[in-house]
Amino acid sequence: MADDHRLFRQGLVSLMQTRPDLVRIVGEAQTGDEAVLLCEKLQPDLILLDIYLSGGDGLDTAAEIRARFPEVAVVMLTASELDEHLDRAMRLGVSGYLLKNLDAAELFDLVEGVSRDEVAVTRAVALRMLKSLADTAGRETDKAALTAREIEVLRLVARGASNPQIATELHVSVNTVKAHLKRILEKLDVENRTQAAAYAMRKGLFPEDRGT
Repeated sequence: MADDHRLFRQGLVSLMQTRPDLVRIVGEAQTGDEAVLLCEKLQPDLILLDIYLSGGDGLDTAAEIRARFPEVAVVMLTASELDEHLDRAMRLGVSGYLLKNLDAAELFDLVEGVSRDEVAVTRAVALRMLKSLADTAGRETDKAALTAREIEVLRLVARGASNPQIATELHVSVNTVKAHLKRILEKLDVENRTQAAAYAMRKGLFPEDRGT
């Protein structure tokens, strides 16, 4: 486990020792660097990791552990209820996000579930995750709400066509092409035509071009 509060670590160790059939503490860390070193040395099955660590960010530590030791299940055990922390943790592919105010029985049940490839989250956190996913889906739908003509313009951009070439292809003026591109960038919330084309390809906005 990694937490910068010694008293909390001691209490958690004492709690875990009541269930030797389920878990065995093999190491403790106060900083992110210590946590990474212990993962390398001890190769634990699971690490409980706080977001607020001495001299660093627990989410950065989680990212490093996930990259270097993918076999180690990372479960965030934190006091942070910030949506941005939860969202980032889920994007990192952690095995759980638990708040420190949960009770012991629930902690043991959720930690045990990780061994069955279940995600360790409480009902309240799961509801927040679902809301975040719904909000994200709504934003993606809005982004992809391009007109037929805008998709035509974007398809030509993805093929490497310049503004004059697009204008010739679609029989419109260059200024009209620029206006379309401006709206496309605004709708997709990207900075330039390259990012717009990459987004469109990733989202499959013109599947008829596949395999050509």
